Amino acid sequence: MRLGAPPGGGFAEFPASTSGGIKVVIVTVTRTNPPGAPESAASPSSPDAAEPAPGTEHIPSARDGAPGEIVTLALCAAAIGIVFRFVARTPLWLDEALSVNIAKLGLVDINEALRHDGHPPLYYYLLHGWMKAFGSGDVAVRALSGVLSVATLPLAWLAGRRRGGPLLGWVLVSVLSISEFAVRYASETRMYSLVMLLVFIGYLLLDSVTREPGRSWWRLVGLGAVSGLLLLTHYWSMFLLGAVVVTLVWRWRRHHGRRALEAALAVMVGAALMFAPWVGSFVFQSRNTGTPWASPTRPTTTLAIVMQDFHTSTSDFKDPILAIAMSTILVFLGLFGVAVSTQKMQIDLRTVGQVRYEAVVVALTLGMGMVAGLLTRSAFASRYASVIYPLFALIAAAGVTRFTSRPVRFGVLAAYLGFSMLGVVQVALVYQRTQARAIAEAVAASGAQPGDLVVYCPDQLGPGGSREMPPDLR
Repeated sequence: MRLGAPPGGGFAEFPASTSGGIKVVIVTVTRTNPPGAPESAASPSSPDAAEPAPGTEHIPSARDGAPGEIVTLALCAAAIGIVFRFVARTPLWLDEALSVNIAKLGLVDINEALRHDGHPPLYYYLLHGWMKAFGSGDVAVRALSGVLSVATLPLAWLAGRRRGGPLLGWVLVSVLSISEFAVRYASETRMYSLVMLLVFIGYLLLDSVTREPGRSWWRLVGLGAVSGLLLLTHYWSMFLLGAVVVTLVWRWRRHHGRRALEAALAVMVGAALMFAPWVGSFVFQSRNTGTPWASPTRPTTTLAIVMQDFHTSTSDFKDPILAIAMSTILVFLGLFGVAVSTQKMQIDLRTVGQVRYEAVVVALTLGMGMVAGLLTRSAFASRYASVIYPLFALIAAAGVTRFTSRPVRFGVLAAYLGFSMLGVVQVALVYQRTQARAIAEAVAASGAQPGDLVVYCPDQLGPGGSREMPPDLR
């Protein structure tokens, strides 16, 4: 007698010997999942039935749509985030006022002024043209960063869609829209929104070059141009581009010398030619400017500053622990999380391939920056990390998509945005970046008359304070 079951399970009757006129019939009942059935239908006697084979985890693709509730949440977040990028009313602080003062000069004079300021020139050229068109008031000069930041949102959707379909695209738009870090620098007259915009453009171009090597000559040109523009926007771009080059070499060796990777490497190295005219000023700055306002930062301190200021870049909001903890968990899940079912998630210590290279670039960029800071005894400010923030946000957004239960995924994203919104309101409506206006009001209340002399001590109060002082004072 042989026991068994028909394909797909069910009832089966097997003939057996008879004894004493009694026919023995053995009936087996089996239960299996039809194709496409959920994991909950698996046999309770098979606890490992839902465990995926290595490398078979489901990663959303461009063919997978985004649930309506995620799209709605993303659109609401984008609308709110766009508004908050333009409502800051605090006066310009020192660096902003210096940016305006330098950008007011002629183009040749801008270069000379920057030799003593410590930055590359691209943002100041853009601000110069912007002020020619819209004026030099606080709202006008900050609007340039706001417009650049808004322009990153559709690029973020494209970047997320490339990595994880529309679902990841909309989640990334949500995360960037309600981000205190992004909103802070979208409402400052500084170059950091431009940095993030260029990083997204370069990310998309590099992805296109490596995906479609035979049809990408214009993308190669664009990749080289964007790499050069990044170098001319902020010096931490050197570490970012260095990290990308190292990662491309690693990929090239693993894929036996793919021509597309070789071409990408060539144009990125060639981008240094765009920086060549500025090398003399860079050398002068490295010898005479730097960061005299602080001492070199230890690597552990740098990491702590980055994680804190990605979630609260204002000194008034002192308890971002929930936002930091949630973001850290999402980044961890984005790198290591593998959905097994709507109730279970595994940890793959090899990392999930979806955002593996992005994480490597983030780590290498920070590592190179830390080493350079220690060697040159330079301090670190969290705004320098704007070169990696787009990739960080992408990894965190990928962590949200690891939840395959729609209610859970929506709840996680809504909670994350809720914590982030606390910081956005703080930075846009509450936080005062300078006391220049209070100082000017005190001077006016003291009975200052036209022609009176105002002396600033320390001198860093001068650029911002002079914008707020009563007219006709010296």
